[in-house]
Amino acid sequence: MLEVMPKVLSDEELAELRGAVSALEGATFASRLTNLLGKQVEMVGRSLPAPARDIIVRASESALRAALRIAVRTIDSGSPPKAARGMHKALAAASGAVGGAFGLAAVPVELPVSTTIMLRSIAQIAREEGEDLSQPESSLACIEVFALGGRSPEKAAFESGYFAIRGMLAQTVTESARFILQRGLADETAPVLVRLVAQIAARFGVVVSEKLAAQAIPVLGAVGGALVNTAFTEHFQNIARGHFVVRRLERRHGADAVRFEYERLRNEA
Repeated sequence: MLEVMPKVLSDEELAELRGAVSALEGATFASRLTNLLGKQVEMVGRSLPAPARDIIVRASESALRAALRIAVRTIDSGSPPKAARGMHKALAAASGAVGGAFGLAAVPVELPVSTTIMLRSIAQIAREEGEDLSQPESSLACIEVFALGGRSPEKAAFESGYFAIRGMLAQTVTESARFILQRGLADETAPVLVRLVAQIAARFGVVVSEKLAAQAIPVLGAVGGALVNTAFTEHFQNIARGHFVVRRLERRHGADAVRFEYERLRNEA
């Protein structure tokens, strides 16, 4: 007989968690792009040459290293107004227009800019959900969003689900938070920080590849690049909202109770 846990979350909290499940387990960025631009995105994405993929990997790691510095050193410097979330989309659209106009050559410049813009938006959402961003563990939870947004529809659910990705990162995140708490970012080449960036970049790079594939479609150009970057930003904002709702409920009710309800709602969906 299956063990049934007593109800812990209120109806309002269950509704919030249901929304988080939808954001975290729902449409991937690739499927969003396909709905936005058509099947041609899939075909372009699969045809990216190896040199292009190498550029994306390096640019993703560089962007995440910059995001890590910002997250740890300046992200707790104050809470922007809620309206800033729309401003983040506008700024991302502008940087995407550059990427759409200049293509792969713009990636090393454009990606750190758009990633920083998204990080600011993610941090805003984290604060709204009660995170103390002066704490390294909370700041790293913002960086973690870039891995959570890199789910692949081609992988099994147990490999690409929300808790699977969090579990994969858990030890490195904990060790990195401890390292930063003790030593700050005095040594950004410390093995634990390098490993964290590489783990997150591996998943973030998947979404970056999909974004660039969409921007590479000849008929899109700068306007299409702005549209794609807006979708890119919205995707990570939705992931962030779901992630920090789950974390808020975990702080209130404990990780086991929240995961039990999360998996139940996921199976229902």
